[in-house]
Amino acid sequence: MGIEHALLCSALGLILIVMSAHQPFPEVSRRFGSLLLVLGLLGLLAESAPKPPSDWIWLATLTLIGGLGVVVGMRHMTYTRMDVLIAPFAGVLLCAGSIGLLWNEWDAMSTFEQISAFILASFVCMGEVYLVFRGLLIGRLPQAWSQAGLRNLQRGLLDGPNGALICFEKAWDIEKEHLNPMAYLALHRIHSARGDAVLAADWGQRLAEQGGEEAVDSAWIEAIDSALATIGLQYTESE
Repeated sequence: MGIEHALLCSALGLILIVMSAHQPFPEVSRRFGSLLLVLGLLGLLAESAPKPPSDWIWLATLTLIGGLGVVVGMRHMTYTRMDVLIAPFAGVLLCAGSIGLLWNEWDAMSTFEQISAFILASFVCMGEVYLVFRGLLIGRLPQAWSQAGLRNLQRGLLDGPNGALICFEKAWDIEKEHLNPMAYLALHRIHSARGDAVLAADWGQRLAEQGGEEAVDSAWIEAIDSALATIGLQYTESE
């Protein structure tokens, strides 16, 4: 069973690394994916040793890594709002490890312990369903996209699949409408500073429909102007 566990870690790690490119802060899930990939590769190497790790060690490791990953992932999903991938993928490891540990001890359990173990396993699986639904199906990070857009703007990364323009275009949310004019203002000022009058007018119109600059906190406006100045661009009202 050790090879299967190692392949599971490697597969989840590769998927996380690939999917991290579609996150506002790709380094968050990429680090966890790299950890799983390294763990899986080391596991495959260990399985070829004369005395490979026992199933109990593998299951305990998956449970530990999965549990820590769920805690870290839930923090990013609900508090920092920087990532929605770590929690559901770590939940897969937690389910595999914890249910495997219960299964190994199943025959030695009393009837009451088996019922308790079944209920515990059911709760773990229900939690994983919630993580998948909350993270992969409805998880959106509008605030994180705005933060990533500002960071990339300060770095001068405007174009490309991970550029500031793409980040701000993704930074909208139906429930948090105050984030929309922030993104529209950033896009309007960036295109204006670059001399693209057509796109600037388009985003400026959308900003006006959301209440104009009065709907945006002055600190955000100052941050955008400062970031533009850092990369040698300047927004003026006449443009």
